[in-house]
Amino acid sequence: MIIIKGVKLPRIGGIALWPFIILRAKTPGKVIINHERIHLRQQLELLILPFYLWYLTEWLLLLIKYRNLYEAYMHISFEKEAYSNESDLKYLRNRPFWSFLKYLQIR
Repeated sequence: MIIIKGVKLPRIGGIALWPFIILRAKTPGKVIINHERIHLRQQLELLILPFYLWYLTEWLLLLIKYRNLYEAYMHISFEKEAYSNESDLKYLRNRPFWSFLKYLQIR
């Protein structure tokens, strides 16, 4: 994991692009770093490239369903897992493999 701080990012606080966590803030909080670390774990579990393909596909399907960029983003299983557990700084220690699947919405 390589953390890069103080990057001008459009409308987002951070992004995880294996093996980097890129953050807008020069002094980011632990919660956003944990959120992005959860994404790095998800990326690693799916062998990186499939993660991005899955993420994009899920987002596009949710965009069709919700017709709203933000709503689609907030319903992506990877984001739901990360947002639900970002405050638990010990989450990754005991996180079961492929935990994002329990947040997957199939309807």
